Amino acid sequence: MGIGAVDTTTVYLIAGAAFLASWLVKRWLQSTYSKWSQVPNSHGITGAQTAAVILAKNGVNNVRIESVKGKLSDHYDPERDILRLSTENFHQASVAAMAVSAHEAGHAMQDAHRDVRMALRRFLVPIAALGSRLGPMIVFFGFISGSGFLLRLGAFLLAGMLLFQLATLPVEFNASRRALRNLQELGLLAGEQEAGTRRVLNAAALTYVAAAATSIAYLATLMAQGSRPAV
Repeated sequence: MGIGAVDTTTVYLIAGAAFLASWLVKRWLQSTYSKWSQVPNSHGITGAQTAAVILAKNGVNNVRIESVKGKLSDHYDPERDILRLSTENFHQASVAAMAVSAHEAGHAMQDAHRDVRMALRRFLVPIAALGSRLGPMIVFFGFISGSGFLLRLGAFLLAGMLLFQLATLPVEFNASRRALRNLQELGLLAGEQEAGTRRVLNAAALTYVAAAATSIAYLATLMAQGSRPAV
């Protein structure tokens, strides 16, 4: 067995470990969120109210808060200045709803304050979109044709998605820090509920780390496959 074969096998093993770790992190997020969504916060404040009070505190008055279908579908839309909360988090007064809503309010504050990290992520959106549209198709044709060139080209396009994911990490971590700081300053956290809020925010952040690690492993696998000599 040559060194190339050993290296390729190692890449596949690392990729498999990354995919497994990503799956485990997602399960942990679901478990953490499920646990703390059953715990009422001590102030009886819903997710929508949490977001509204944080935005008002920071002078962000142009953002509309809406309910959207889906579980953990919460997100901030910087193009329309809309903070969308899943129906559950919009109406619930749980620790998880408060944490998630505060995090999305953090994104709205980033946008309002022209945060350079968010600006970079927005700049990379078209690049990531191009990679997501063309990358998988080119990789597919590379596999069925046995073309290393097409596999490497597909990997190059998919790298745009990875850049977007890496740029997303500091944006998400900063939004969580803003969320925690604002909740503390508003006196909305106490004792066990602060610990629960931290766990929800940390679990959510780790899903982005896991997603980036999975993309790196996938790209490494494609590059290893594409570098194999034709048979």
